Amino acid sequence: MARAARNTAESVLNPASVAIAADRGASPADLAARLADKLPGDGLTAVLVFVSAHYDAVEFAEAMAPYYPKTPVYGCTTAGELAPSGLEDESAVALGFRKSDFTIVARPIFDLANFNPENGRGLAREMRAEMACSEVNVSAEHLFGLLLVDGLSRREEAVISAISTALDEIPIVGGSAGDQLRFEKTWIICDGKAYQDAAVILLISTSLPFLAFKCDQFEPNAIKFVVTEADLEQRVVRELNAEPAAQEYAQSIGSRQQDLSIDSFALHPVIVNMGAEHYARSIRKADPDGSLHFLSAIDEGLVLTGAKRSDSLTVLRDLFDKTEAQLGEVSLYLGFDCILRRIDAERRQKTRDISDLFRSHHVVGFNTYGEQFRSMHLNETFTGIAIGRRRVSL
Repeated sequence: MARAARNTAESVLNPASVAIAADRGASPADLAARLADKLPGDGLTAVLVFVSAHYDAVEFAEAMAPYYPKTPVYGCTTAGELAPSGLEDESAVALGFRKSDFTIVARPIFDLANFNPENGRGLAREMRAEMACSEVNVSAEHLFGLLLVDGLSRREEAVISAISTALDEIPIVGGSAGDQLRFEKTWIICDGKAYQDAAVILLISTSLPFLAFKCDQFEPNAIKFVVTEADLEQRVVRELNAEPAAQEYAQSIGSRQQDLSIDSFALHPVIVNMGAEHYARSIRKADPDGSLHFLSAIDEGLVLTGAKRSDSLTVLRDLFDKTEAQLGEVSLYLGFDCILRRIDAERRQKTRDISDLFRSHHVVGFNTYGEQFRSMHLNETFTGIAIGRRRVSL
């Protein structure tokens, strides 16, 4: 289901408002050269790049910088890429935002381990004030935010909450960086360097029509878990229903604790019910001691519900249909899609169909360790910004 703030500005069809390049390389330097050959820096206000953790992020960030001396480059590492060709791995996708259609103010956030929410709110207010000095339209219907966060920082909730509070009604979307399911190091790219324990927030003004979207596909079942012991800071659950967490979860899905894997967690999600809404709390691994590690915040006393997924293709087609009914012709979906959704599609043999659907609807972005939407950090969703084509009155 699409939800969103919509920009209804009138503008002439211009499919090149965001230039896109995607490629693979023999090395980080080779990859940067290939992308730069396809994505010249002239006329761009910023470059956004999503690069596989197959490449050394530090070397790649350094290699990209000389090609864009006057254009800032932001990005992150991924758990998979959403390229113009569809779903990809061990590649990179770069987007160049045209100065004629976009004004961008960006700020890095370092040392997330010691993130202060008040400082985050101050940073967002500072960005909005800088945008107001840019002689562009700064009403909410012309602005949206993009947030990229270290996917292993465990600070997404704090950052998105602080930023969204200061940006008020401006929609924010984004993703948590990945590292090909190694869960070791994820990187944020900013101004020629790659950082851990960091984030970058982009505030974007555009005259183009756009729509922020979110979709998922959960159907709750009768399985219930209560978190009875947990390490909140580390997002580790030790007990569910007063039993070892991994053992209790495994029994509920008809498995053994020693057989639990990322596939198990992708195929058998757990969700939190909030009124009529359902939000996943994704599990990333089980420890031999019976603990479960989560990709989003948990709390003791939290009630988790087992769930199954609706048909992914039907849900995505519905999203695209509803978005395009509201927005009109879409030139680009900038998307952040949870890696567990991709694993689920692979196990259900729907990868090719989803890849074809993404390609036909011009989806680019990356597979994440979590998604940001408005004030929330989410799991197992597909979020992003749909950007329409420019129209002018005749």
